[in-house]
Amino acid sequence: MKRVTAAVAALGLTAALGAPAAHADGPGVGTPAVVSVGDSAISGEAGRWAGNTNDSSSKVDALGATAYADNASGTGEAIPGCLRSKAAEIHIGGGTASANLACSGARTYTQPFSSGNDFKPGLDFYDDGAGHIGQAKALQAYAASHNVKAVFVLIGANNYGFADIAQTCVEDWLLSPSWWPNYCNDDSSVSSRFTAANQAAITTQVAGAFQNLRQAMRNAGYGDTSWTLEVQTYASPIPRGSQFRYGQSGYTRQTVGGCGIWNRDADWANDTAVKAMNNSSINGAAQSGLVNTKLFDMSGALTGHRLCENTVGLLEERGVPSWTAPGAADVTEWVSQIRTATTIFGPYQLQEDLHPSYWGQKALRNCARQAYNNGVPRGGACHSTGGTNGLGEPNMLLG
Repeated sequence: MKRVTAAVAALGLTAALGAPAAHADGPGVGTPAVVSVGDSAISGEAGRWAGNTNDSSSKVDALGATAYADNASGTGEAIPGCLRSKAAEIHIGGGTASANLACSGARTYTQPFSSGNDFKPGLDFYDDGAGHIGQAKALQAYAASHNVKAVFVLIGANNYGFADIAQTCVEDWLLSPSWWPNYCNDDSSVSSRFTAANQAAITTQVAGAFQNLRQAMRNAGYGDTSWTLEVQTYASPIPRGSQFRYGQSGYTRQTVGGCGIWNRDADWANDTAVKAMNNSSINGAAQSGLVNTKLFDMSGALTGHRLCENTVGLLEERGVPSWTAPGAADVTEWVSQIRTATTIFGPYQLQEDLHPSYWGQKALRNCARQAYNNGVPRGGACHSTGGTNGLGEPNMLLG
């Protein structure tokens, strides 16, 4: 597929979503708009799948093969590998235009093309002169011709090495017995990422990324108080060890549930890893000096529907024939299974593992709409209240 430049991609995405012509809007003028920037947890990766099953993937395939087709023609990805799904939280609707500039694998800084790796735009002004630009530069281009009221940002997990950490934890579970477990949280390759010094360094990187977003909006003609930066936190994807519905001995936890991780490591993931990533966002906002931030706390948004949590199950475990069955969102998981190289099969993608899936993305969208608050953005913490609304989203409360 021919690569599309990031600037064209941003404008093409907006056109596909039915936003007004560029000449009609601009800072403070025209249809209000919201924008998302950051990594896979906000780009909508895994948004294709509504729940998990070990039966046919068709039972959970909510969006089909074009789930991530965000280019102007709707035929493919604007930036290959960004996985910006149609279920992504930013598309709140209700007369509000939206643009999803986030990208799976993104860090605070851009990762240019390299051998075997896709381009990953960071929250900077990178520009290689060939059309590949950073997310801050893309935001500047979009904001200059749209009336942006809020920017939702979620970044930092990949600075900590999220994918490598997850892989190490699963490998340690698979390759050690229950009577002599090898925990990942004390592996030097993992623990070194969460030293006080490294957490401080990443927090500084996040603060710098937020400052880049402010500069992008200034460059586009916005005053600092004319828009709001919604600083989002990561939702916990797995429960604490005592809340898994599969025991940790044997291999069922991975072969059936797709959540092979020791109880102690699950506790550590919640108490240390996710908390550190979220603290970098919260403290980064404070360090940035921005005066227009709101804390959009999603840390508990998936609780009750996390991967392998004992309150929900696979479709077949709950007697649900497909994701479209009434009440499916209430009894199934909102996080995509971990699929190892030996168990993955198309159309699933390995990088979708451990991400909020269709129901999770729709739940986050419900929260984002409440945070946007009809153009008067606010903060708060979001959690599930059960059932679905008229838009097919899980009911959520931002308190």
